[in-house]
Amino acid sequence: MNHGACTFPEGENAPAALSDCPDLANLIRPGDTVMWGQSHAEPVTLMRALVAQRERLRRIRIFLGIGLADVLAPEHADAFDFLAYCGSGSNRKLARAGVLDILPAHYSQLPGLIRSGALRIDVVMLHVSPPDGQGRYSLGLAREYLVEAVRNARTIIAEVHPDVPWTYGEPYLRASDIDLLVESNISFPDAPAPVPGPVEQAIGQHVAALVVDGATLQTGIGAIPDAVLAQLRDRRDLGIHSGSIGDGVAALCEAGVITNARKSIDKGITVGGVIIGSERVRRFAHRNPALVLRGTEYTHSPDVLRSIHRFVAINSAVEVDLTGQVNAEVAGGTYVGAVGGIGDFLRAAQFSPGGVPIIALPSTAGRHSRIVMQLSGPVTIPRSDACVIVTEYGAADLRGLSLAQRIPRLIAVAHPDHRERLEREARQNY
Repeated sequence: MNHGACTFPEGENAPAALSDCPDLANLIRPGDTVMWGQSHAEPVTLMRALVAQRERLRRIRIFLGIGLADVLAPEHADAFDFLAYCGSGSNRKLARAGVLDILPAHYSQLPGLIRSGALRIDVVMLHVSPPDGQGRYSLGLAREYLVEAVRNARTIIAEVHPDVPWTYGEPYLRASDIDLLVESNISFPDAPAPVPGPVEQAIGQHVAALVVDGATLQTGIGAIPDAVLAQLRDRRDLGIHSGSIGDGVAALCEAGVITNARKSIDKGITVGGVIIGSERVRRFAHRNPALVLRGTEYTHSPDVLRSIHRFVAINSAVEVDLTGQVNAEVAGGTYVGAVGGIGDFLRAAQFSPGGVPIIALPSTAGRHSRIVMQLSGPVTIPRSDACVIVTEYGAADLRGLSLAQRIPRLIAVAHPDHRERLEREARQNY
């Protein structure tokens, strides 16, 4: 293992010189695919080094998750090919510039694609915690698809940061497992918690009404999940099995609402794949044995999810049509969302005893209705996977309903300004 340090002035995305930074060209070869964690698990120091050295590294492919650090830019496509499972965060500017390719795969498929080589990962760059007393580096803020990447990559490069929490969940790495270890103390990118407005609060109330004591929750990230969680402080013994863990989960754990005591699997343990949030959730996660981060092959596994009772999956979308088809990927012609884990979790909730599959979204985006006659993007969730569609105007439970029965239910949760038009379009088309 080599050891080094990279120093960047704060605020610079791509410094011109990296005299103090190890030469990544010794480890990354032309034609390689490089992967790293998403959101706060992005190894920002190594990303900046990669950008600064890209003239010598061209041409490589980079697999991206949710982008938080503002490091990559469209002009870096001169040396990089960008591939992502999502168009979220800073990926959006790459998508708008036409330089982002999308892998439209279910999250549960990612480990198998990496393992088989269909999604070949040559180099994985990690954001790790300082080692524990046994010399074990924790992957810190993310396991997810990184678990399979670590097992299969030729090269492991790690950035150790003093503020990355040491979290439970394999794999743990020792110095001998890492080809290059870089020290960093760069500030975490700001990701202020979204403040729920009146619309999000109303959606939160409607969703919360569907959550019973002892339910196990999966939530996404953003204002709506936080608004839902804020409405659950009077519940008892909730559990968590989710792709992401954020500030709202930490708050309910600390309040004694989330105890995981009634989970049908992993009793007493909050299970997630990635931590996305502020310093609060990072403090909550540090050396907390009641929180375990696991790989996607566990968090999104159909076999694992099938064994969870009272599983409430809460996800968002771009739009829903009058038959119950869901577009969670494209808005205005730009890829902004993902296939991601939405199908994995909603299908699990549909089969779970006492489960509830929920799509929660505002009724409008600007002047446009998000309850629509025809989707403007792909069908992420087919109408055969009937969900409970929630807006600020109520909940439309489509389970067991025919197409004709669904239309008035969905129009009832659309914005009042659009209901008459939707009724007219429905009469003309059905």
